[in-house]
Amino acid sequence: MSSRINYPSPFIAFCLFTSFLFCSCSRHDGRFHLEGHFKNLNQGEFYLYSQEQGTKDTIAVNDGSFFYERELTDTVTYVLLFPNYSEIPVFARANAEVKMEGDVTHLRETTVTGTEENDAMTAFRVKTAEMTPSDVQKAAAKFIEEHPASPVGAYLLRRHFIEAALPDYQQALRLCGLLHKAQPQNPHLARLYTLLEGLQNDKSDGPLPTFSAVDTKGDTITNKQLRSEANVILLWASWNYESQAVVRQVASLAKSHPKKISVMSITLDAAPNESTKFLERDSISWPNVCDSLLWQSPLLAQLGISSLPANIVTNKQGSIVARNLTNTELKTKIESLVGEN
Repeated sequence: MSSRINYPSPFIAFCLFTSFLFCSCSRHDGRFHLEGHFKNLNQGEFYLYSQEQGTKDTIAVNDGSFFYERELTDTVTYVLLFPNYSEIPVFARANAEVKMEGDVTHLRETTVTGTEENDAMTAFRVKTAEMTPSDVQKAAAKFIEEHPASPVGAYLLRRHFIEAALPDYQQALRLCGLLHKAQPQNPHLARLYTLLEGLQNDKSDGPLPTFSAVDTKGDTITNKQLRSEANVILLWASWNYESQAVVRQVASLAKSHPKKISVMSITLDAAPNESTKFLERDSISWPNVCDSLLWQSPLLAQLGISSLPANIVTNKQGSIVARNLTNTELKTKIESLVGEN
């Protein structure tokens, strides 16, 4: 007696096939995948960096397209940095596939999709593209108030309240409190909240806090060594163009007045070698501190630093005369202390 094979019905076969396709396309490798395409761009490079991790990766663009992947265990906020200093945040987590589409001539219209966080950030960016900075701040505050558990809120907090041209630390503390309450296990928010609390009573005057740190050469640097006519403490990172510009400008001023200006810097790089390469390439030899603790660094807490880039200027008596000046303001302040103005 011959055996008979019972083939599944067409409907069941279709379900099995689509189920197979779904399983085979889903990501379960613990890696984050980012792919994108930009019009009006043939070849080039982008920086993808994370303030939380202090990492910087270079992404190559060919025929307007790029691909990036990285193994992750936590949700990470990356920033894609363009040569013109524009930036687009990307929220990453394991097994997520994110796509980016845009035009380099209209970066504000770039879409980043694939996860709830990236969809929300894209919607916010499109909504606020034509708003004034003050209106964008109001929109950012409203988003944080309505979505305190979203990682998008932490990015908006830093971008529009702490790293803004005119920081609003009081509002930042209030909003950070909402984020911290909704995300109590987030160490970065806990640290930021502590820093912002300290800044409420922190003025741009008074003595420089007592500190002691070891630089990348193994030498100890203390506040007592900053006793020139003009003294500058810089917070920077090798992956942050704006802070690099400040470093280069201060280096130029210091070389013009070698006996009148003292400088030390602190880097947010995850490892010392990146910042060391940059400084050596520009023949900069001042003390540079990299404890690899990023925003968890006790030195930042001691100095009341919570944004990047940041700077503190003191006079020869060790008193703070300015904080977080713009590049132009910093140059003017230093020149006034060394007697050029």
